[in-house]
Amino acid sequence: MRAWYLNDTNGPDSYILGELETPEPGPEGVRVRLRASALNHLDLWTSLGAPAPKSFPHVTGADGAGTIDAVGADVIGWTVGDEVVVDPSIPHGPPTDGIPYGGLLGILGEHEWGTLAEYVIVPASNLITKPPSLDWHRAAAYGLVTGTAYRMLRRARLSAGDVLLVVGVGGGVSSAGMSIGQVLGADVYVTSTKPHKIERALALGAKGGFDSTGEFAKELKAAAGRGADVVLENVGPATWNQSMRALALGGRLVTCGSTTGPNVEVSVPALFFKHHEILGSTMFDRDDFEAVTAMVGSGELAVHVDEVFAFNELPAALARMAAGEQLGKIVIDHASDG
Repeated sequence: MRAWYLNDTNGPDSYILGELETPEPGPEGVRVRLRASALNHLDLWTSLGAPAPKSFPHVTGADGAGTIDAVGADVIGWTVGDEVVVDPSIPHGPPTDGIPYGGLLGILGEHEWGTLAEYVIVPASNLITKPPSLDWHRAAAYGLVTGTAYRMLRRARLSAGDVLLVVGVGGGVSSAGMSIGQVLGADVYVTSTKPHKIERALALGAKGGFDSTGEFAKELKAAAGRGADVVLENVGPATWNQSMRALALGGRLVTCGSTTGPNVEVSVPALFFKHHEILGSTMFDRDDFEAVTAMVGSGELAVHVDEVFAFNELPAALARMAAGEQLGKIVIDHASDG
């Protein structure tokens, strides 16, 4: 099969476009011929060895949609030709109420070969029928980030009428979080270092937007009349202090990452005097994935596609993501070579 793959971890230039042996599904597996995939920062980080693939060659890519090409002997309910979306959260433990699969899960494209290829093998339980209302590009785009953002906001107990601050709105999780917050009835405010991203967010219904490098905590409180009930964070050290200051009394900060570094400082007196909560969240379970699929399929939740690249244009797509130019998801069209 044709694929983009890694043989080392020297950065995005390590990706090779070539031929790999087409994988065969096991008894409970399904092979999907991909029509489109979508990029995540994980595709950049894996190329840098953070995390490093367990073996080479390795195919990254967590998100994708396509048609079933082959099914394992024990697969029930799926047939060749079915149009499907891939759930990128691979369970290695039982379902739980608090933490997805008790924390025992893998991510497609990190722990198993992913979607930046002509075909991908996944467990049959990791497929969901593609909503007829979605084209291939949007079907490929929503999975990882929308499931992650939905789980984050559920953990943070976001409710109608709350003030939600989404930090770094250009990224996939943040863009999805903005849209989910609006669907849940929150007043959504955003930050970004790029004025055009703030303008775009405002056009999509955000109540206000602020420069991520400025005193956005003070600006939010002036604009909203109070602090944030929930702050959705995945930037880390560059914005952390302002994000904490932006919280209202009893506010919750929920984070799924730290793109600017791993370490932050927390003022313990401010934490307990203001009854703040800091919540960590990563990935999602099947119920979350089914919920967001229903929301995007019905049109209730928008899927923001930033730009579509042909399959052989992956280096340009990765460069756009690395430069932070996107607002929404960068999609790879597997049927096009530019």
